[in-house]
Amino acid sequence: TLKTDDFTARQKLRGEEIQAISQAIDIMSSDAVSGAGDEHLPALAQQGTALAQLRSTAMGDIQSRVAAFLAERAKVLNSRVLQQISMHVAADPFGKVKKMIKDLISTLMQEATQETEHKGWCDTELTTNQQTREQKTEVVEELSAKKEDLTSQIAKLTQDMADLTSAVAELDAVMASQAEERSASKEKNEEAVADAKAAMLAVEQATAVLKDFYAKSGEAVAMLQARQSPAEDAPETFDVPYTGLLPEGGNIVSFLEVILSDFARLEAETSSSEAAEQDEFEKFTFESKKDKALKENEKEHKAAKQSDSEQALAAAEEELELTQQQLDKAVAYYEKLKPTCVDSGISYEDRVKRREEELQSLQEALQILLGQDLS
Repeated sequence: TLKTDDFTARQKLRGEEIQAISQAIDIMSSDAVSGAGDEHLPALAQQGTALAQLRSTAMGDIQSRVAAFLAERAKVLNSRVLQQISMHVAADPFGKVKKMIKDLISTLMQEATQETEHKGWCDTELTTNQQTREQKTEVVEELSAKKEDLTSQIAKLTQDMADLTSAVAELDAVMASQAEERSASKEKNEEAVADAKAAMLAVEQATAVLKDFYAKSGEAVAMLQARQSPAEDAPETFDVPYTGLLPEGGNIVSFLEVILSDFARLEAETSSSEAAEQDEFEKFTFESKKDKALKENEKEHKAAKQSDSEQALAAAEEELELTQQQLDKAVAYYEKLKPTCVDSGISYEDRVKRREEELQSLQEALQILLGQDLS
């Protein structure tokens, strides 16, 4: 800016002025002048004192200008370092000010080196830590999902086995009920067949008795007709063998034969029904036992799978706990790194830039002071 250029020009002019005065003092302090002056011109000593006072005044003026320069740079850069040193430049002796600026330049350069090393260390630690946190987070998420899946799978297997147990129990109950019904039906059928056989036997016996009786009665009728003359008034019923009469017509032997056929049909139908029922029962029992065996086998497989899932769940929970601990440690370490490597209030690049500008300002100030060193 114009103001800065003007200040620099005036500083240069003032420096050249002081250098000229310094050269003049050196010349006046030489033996050629001061020796002769001491002997011949006593007033020259007073002039030397005046020149010394002029040098002191000039040096004080330069310190003031340097202090103003540093104060202005401190304000521009918002630098407490330059602000503090500007106050010392204005108040402290010239020699002390030079040493102070030199020491501060050295300190800032050391800090720059240390911060560069610290920045490298921070970058390494932060990168490694981030990789660890990301890796462990991913593993934790995977293990958590696996744990959830296994827990759900175990719950489903448990329910499936309970359903299979109920189904097997229901099959057992149905088979027991069917067996009981079959037994009762078989007993009833066997009883009916036995009764039919017994009845048939009885009917056959009764028929034989009657047939025998009517055979004998037929012979008697024939003999009687042979002794009677046609003129005798014999009953019409005796003109054929007598086999008994029924109110509805027909004879009793024929009736018994119908009854016998009914009992025979009852026996045949009951036996056929029994055979069909037994066949159906055996098929039902076979299918039920096969279904039961399949369900029990499926239950065994699910029980084995549940056992494997429980072991996998235990392993996943153990690994999850360990990985979560590692993640927690990585997060805690990151929080420990943050104050010095992340949350320092100003970025590394800004700190480097400000320190470089502080160093440049201090070096410029030192150059001004060194250019005016008249000691």
